[in-house]
Amino acid sequence: MTSGRDRMLAVGGLVGPIAFVGAWIGCGFAAPHYSPVHDAISQLARLGASTRVPMTLGFVVYGLAVPLYGWSLRSVLPGRAWVSVVLTGLATLGVAAFPLGFRDAIHAAFAGLGYITLASAPLLAAGPLRAAGRTRAANASLVLGLGCAVCLVLSVTTGPSGLFQRAGLTMGDVWLGAGAAAVLTGVPATPGRPWRIPT
Repeated sequence: MTSGRDRMLAVGGLVGPIAFVGAWIGCGFAAPHYSPVHDAISQLARLGASTRVPMTLGFVVYGLAVPLYGWSLRSVLPGRAWVSVVLTGLATLGVAAFPLGFRDAIHAAFAGLGYITLASAPLLAAGPLRAAGRTRAANASLVLGLGCAVCLVLSVTTGPSGLFQRAGLTMGDVWLGAGAAAVLTGVPATPGRPWRIPT
């Protein structure tokens, strides 16, 4: 059975993505002359932006909550996916600490690290899930990881960058949320094996 501590920490995998997605949706509607199709999410937290405070709060909640989920993942899923999850959250805190308009190169470095680790987490989870006989979960993890990676690469190489960024981040966040829900509602196997994904 999953420990009470792991269940409590797993809530971060739901709270973080919900706060983040809610922030960029709400701030995107509130910001004047902002295009969620063409403009990056970080523009909502740029120095001087009217939406800077709520969007930064969304980044911070994500950055604090997601590593908690990553730590719970360490106990229930073999492999290194949990490391990528923790790094994703920490990179997001870096994005919040260095907004656009202040050390843009550092901001870009943290954003790039967050992209890489978010896409890597489901890809790293696919193998252990398949080895444990969780074929559907492994396939879904692989699809979400690849989709996340492709969209995030497109977001920095071609337009519409805002649309591709949101698509990629959403796929990664769906994976985080689904995994957290599995920890909260599933019945884990013995230590060293992943949880039982409800079917």
